[in-house]
Amino acid sequence: MKQLVLRSLAALGFLLGVGLSPIASAQSTPSPSSAAAETPSVPWNFAVSGDSRNCGDVTMPAIAAEVAKDHAGFYWHLGDFRKLSDFDEDMQHQPKNIASPLSISTYLATAWDDFLQNQIATFAPTPVFLGIGNHELVWPHTREMYLIQFADWLDTPVLHDQRLADDKNNHKLVAYFHWIQGGIDFISLDNATDDAFDPLQVLWFERTVKLAAANPSIHTVVVGMHEALPESISSNHAMDESEPGIVSGRRVYRDLLALQNDSHKRVYVLASHSHYYMDGIFNTEYWRNNGGVLPGWIIGTAGAIRYALPPNKTEAKAAETNVYGYLLATAKPNGEIDFTFRKLNESDIPASVVDTYKADFVHWCFEKNSAAR
Repeated sequence: MKQLVLRSLAALGFLLGVGLSPIASAQSTPSPSSAAAETPSVPWNFAVSGDSRNCGDVTMPAIAAEVAKDHAGFYWHLGDFRKLSDFDEDMQHQPKNIASPLSISTYLATAWDDFLQNQIATFAPTPVFLGIGNHELVWPHTREMYLIQFADWLDTPVLHDQRLADDKNNHKLVAYFHWIQGGIDFISLDNATDDAFDPLQVLWFERTVKLAAANPSIHTVVVGMHEALPESISSNHAMDESEPGIVSGRRVYRDLLALQNDSHKRVYVLASHSHYYMDGIFNTEYWRNNGGVLPGWIIGTAGAIRYALPPNKTEAKAAETNVYGYLLATAKPNGEIDFTFRKLNESDIPASVVDTYKADFVHWCFEKNSAAR
């Protein structure tokens, strides 16, 4: 516990030192507030991606710059901030580590702070929401450590007020949450371990969906998580890898089908974990024969080593690997959302980042950071 307290204090000191705020507001965007469920009269944007380990210190500042140009209301990270099971190459190539090779003890003690300083801080003043990934829980890391380190992002005024609006007695931080903005209910789930979704989270999720179904001001529900729900095109690297994941994931999918078909809400499902871009991930024989196909995307393209596409990739609307980028979402007044993949080019990397990590390593991130060659 002493170590956890020290980590918490260190994180607080860092935040105070750089002036980083997870609750900064964006212009021309519906704010999450008491009137957040009101549908705006003009389209507005938000951005999503996940998996920023390996080269995230290089790619994420470029994503942040592009997201700012898009006037996004917020950026949503779907997990895997740092690798933790091994060194991240970008941390090894920081100038301070050239003379003295990065030790595993120093790496583990600073990896999350590095993510906050070199990746998340670059988004300011755009608000950032953080989802949890499986690499956040690589031993010896635990959910308790995660909740302490990232408490400021899990208990922003927006999320704090929403949690108490749902249940005035709920003062407990967990790694899943939701907020309502611009007539859209955004739900961030935790499936970072094989036992997820656990029963308590499923009950919370179904209560949240029930409230959304009954709320005429909510026209759309967007659900984001790290691993894709079962029976997707990416089933070889998703919740299908454990029996609890299959059972609970199918249940969540069927709840969303009911929300779409019975309550007539628009539903969109986002995930990362697989390090490529894919649109139409639930167009599989299983879901075509078991209720229907929900709109779904995989966007694990924020800096992690790129993966080969699965054999049945042709069932997707679009699929691409060996790319970095993010999903730009444009929410329309009628509740419909258009999703566009914004690809990152090597020339998009800010000059300050190239100066820090050097052109050779930046080029390595684009040309060699891949298992899909």
